[in-house]
Amino acid sequence: MSNGSNRRKNEKKFSNWEDLPNGGRKYYIEIIGRHGWKAKYVKEVDTNEETTKFYREIYDNRGNLIEIHEKFPVDMRHRKIKEK
Repeated sequence: MSNGSNRRKNEKKFSNWEDLPNGGRKYYIEIIGRHGWKAKYVKEVDTNEETTKFYREIYDNRGNLIEIHEKFPVDMRHRKIKEK
């Protein structure tokens, strides 16, 4: 599959993206939960549009990041964010 084809698929699946300094991209989509929380699904790719990292960020109803779940390249399970 060509890089252009992968890029189009990623742009279609993820509603937001930003260019990374290394020439890759960070794609993301935000999902709002019923109780005010938000999940942000993030996919990072290299210049060939190959996935280098995939994770989910969970935010509370005040917009504070409370948890990260890294899925790729290694499933690191849920990691709670310590409050300051």
